[in-house]
Order: sequence, then C-alpha cells, then structure tokens
Amino acid sequence: MTNLERNPQEVPCTEAIGAGAALLTPRDVPLGGPRAMTVRRTLPQRHRSLIGAWCFLDHYGPDPVADTGGMSVARHPHTGLATVSWLFTGGISHLDSAGYSADVRPGEVNLMIAGRGISHQEFSTPDTTTLHGVQLWYALPDDTRHMAPTFEHYTPEPVKNHGAELRIFIGELAGSTSPVNTYTPPLVAAEILMEPGTELELDLDPSFEHGVLVDTGDLSLNSAPIPEDHLAYLPTGRDSVILTAGEKPVRAMLLGGEPLGEQIVMWWNFVGRTHEEVVAYREQWQAEIDPEPAPTPESGTYSDGTPHPRFGPFPDGQPAPLPAPTLPTVTLRPRG
Repeated sequence: MTNLERNPQEVPCTEAIGAGAALLTPRDVPLGGPRAMTVRRTLPQRHRSLIGAWCFLDHYGPDPVADTGGMSVARHPHTGLATVSWLFTGGISHLDSAGYSADVRPGEVNLMIAGRGISHQEFSTPDTTTLHGVQLWYALPDDTRHMAPTFEHYTPEPVKNHGAELRIFIGELAGSTSPVNTYTPPLVAAEILMEPGTELELDLDPSFEHGVLVDTGDLSLNSAPIPEDHLAYLPTGRDSVILTAGEKPVRAMLLGGEPLGEQIVMWWNFVGRTHEEVVAYREQWQAEIDPEPAPTPESGTYSDGTPHPRFGPFPDGQPAPLPAPTLPTVTLRPRG
C-alpha cells in the first residue's frame, strides 16, 4: 500500500486513558478519487510517530469492492521500511521489483522488506467482493535499512485461550512464536478474536511499547473502553494486560516492540534519516519511471552504493507507476 495523502495534516488525536496510556483517534484518508477506498489511519500522528519500530497503521473496510474498487494501488516505491499486510476478508495480489509475487488472504501475512529500495503494486484479487484488513509499516534500524529487499509469506496456527483465539504472525506472544525475520529489534503483531464476555490476560514484554487496535466489538483494556477503529497505546514497563470483551464479539490487533531509539524522517513511502536522503529517493524514483529514464550512473550504483535502478526493474505489461507528490517547501523533520 502507498500513502496517497497528498497534503497530510498534523492533527492532535490523543486522549489519556490512565497510567501513561493514550487513546489514538483515527482520521479518514481516501486512497485516490472520490469513489476510492477510504482507510482509517492511527499512525503516524503528531504526538505519536512510533510504537516500537511500527510507524504506520491503516485500517480499512469492510468495503464493497463493487462500490470502491477495492485495493487498486499501482507500482510505487519504498525505502528503509517493511510493509505488513493482514486481512480479515478478501484477497490482495502483490507483485514487486525483487521478483516476488504472492496473494494474501485472511489468516496469512505478507511481509515485504524494502531495505535500500523496492517498488511494488497491490490489487484486490478478482474474486474479492469485500475487502477488510490492516496495513502496517515498521521502520528498519540503521544497521539493516540498506539491506537487499526481500519478502516473506506466513500462515500462523491459531492459539486458543479461554474463549479467545490469537494468530501471532510476527514475534512471540501467548507461547507462540512466528518464524518471520523482521531484521529489527524484537517486534510483535497478532490478531485477537474474543467471544462476548471473555476476559483475556496476556503477558507482555515490559521492554516493549504496545498498541491495541479495535476492529469490531466492545473491548476494554485494563477496564478502559477502547472504541472501534481506535488505537490504545501502552508505554514500556507493562508486563501484562487484561482485555475484556463486552456484549459483542471482538476482533482486535495487538502490536508492539522495543523502542526504535533512532530518529527517522518519513515522507510519502520513504523512510530515511535526513531530509536530503528523502529528497534523493524521490528524485531517483522520478528519474527511474520517466518515459525516458535517466542514464545509469557510470559506476552502476548510486552514491550510497545501491545498485541502479534502486526501485526496479519491474515486470512488463503492468499499470503505469505512481509519480511522487511534490515535496513540501519546508525541511522534513526527524521524529522518533
């Protein structure tokens, strides 16, 4: 998925819910034209850029594909991050410049490590009538952000726990460990399903920050109600959490990780460390997708040693790539 927000606005969207925790309110972002699918974005925000290394969270659907067109995101670039696709309903086809092609369906995870640079496209599968899920990004640390791009697909086994069902697709939780390599300090991500009236106590790593996103249902976190589509943030130092379902079944997402401990510059689909890095990524992408691409550097690499083209090549016969938005007139600020 790409960040198609042309003029993102920084809006304070937090509410304290006790003991250092905060409630992050989503904002609606349309992915394209007036009939396009709209996502509910809870990360990043002005007062919360990261949860661990997680830097982006879009929650969408259930969307009738016949009305919105579903997922229709042509080729676009990424650097310095990983994208994580997790669905509740429907299917998405992924194709990238590193040679990977894979569909993702409910209960499966697609993880794409952009590293030094990759481009990809995502479209709803032809049989998808309703699309519903989340898209997550996390920032790669400085020691792996220039790695070669790669891709993993994994289907976790469900873990039953006293009226709840968990699928841990990244990291370790509730005695289940995902084999997916994130190339980051430790992270966790899981889907949680709960029957009405269920109480679930989970042991947490106290070195992690955590977030709990409510998709559907009535959920309380340590007795504090979390509205649907909202993200509850928990700082480090928590070694457990109690989740309580109300009168409706609950579906929620838990994510977390050790604080990244680094400042990042994030704009459009790029994560770097400086304004100048991001400007260079944009220029290189535009040059590579131009109808008359810029010539390959004599050395065959960019100044940081990345082979040319950074974001390609890409299979023929695909929809036209997305051009980058215009950069803001101010210097991009690092956050962390």
